[in-house]
Amino acid sequence: MAEQDQNPGPDGADRPESEEPIRFTDKRRIDPETGRPRHAEGETGVEEGAAAASAATPADPVRDPLAQAEQILRDLPGESAEGVDGEVLEEPELQEVPLEAASAGDREAELQADLQRLQAEYVNYRRRVERDRSVERTRTVGQVITSLTPVLDDIHAARQAGDLVDGPFAAIAAKLESLLEQQGLERIDEEAVPFDPSVHEALMQQPHPEIPADHVAAVLRAGYRHGDRVLRAAQVMVSTGPAE
Repeated sequence: MAEQDQNPGPDGADRPESEEPIRFTDKRRIDPETGRPRHAEGETGVEEGAAAASAATPADPVRDPLAQAEQILRDLPGESAEGVDGEVLEEPELQEVPLEAASAGDREAELQADLQRLQAEYVNYRRRVERDRSVERTRTVGQVITSLTPVLDDIHAARQAGDLVDGPFAAIAAKLESLLEQQGLERIDEEAVPFDPSVHEALMQQPHPEIPADHVAAVLRAGYRHGDRVLRAAQVMVSTGPAE
């Protein structure tokens, strides 16, 4: 029986020479040394063939518009895809106003408007009070003078009768009339003036040889005016003109 050559194995056991050595295939997809992904043998060949074909065949300009656009932008002298002179156009930032600041501004404007309104109301109130005060003063003086008109009638009658030519009573009457004139009192006792129904009260009509028609021929009782207000109309006789 022929002797067979035996080689000791890695574990010390004898193995026949005709037996093939054991091979190990590393199927890990990530290379532990480089950290890069591995490609299968078939895939590597396909990718290399596609890369070679793409390098050999020029790109079709019609089928690749994106490449055309990029090429045009690169050919522009002073502009780029980002903007003029390579500057990136940025949108302006909107500053947000705090809600508390906006509320405070609105409140301040509201208070300012209220203050202006109150000032205007106060000015109008002062003007109204001054106007009412002036009107009330004029009305009060008119009432006092109206109550003194009978006294003035008696003084005028006594003067016409000759009882107030001189003496203390004549001086008192003159002072009273002067004081009332200073307060704005006017006596309505003119004759031969056109008849005015706003200041005259016609009691009769009578022909007069010298006074034309519709004129005051005689004043029967004098009237009084205080400012623009007629306190008492004058009672008069109206002329109808010369007798025929």
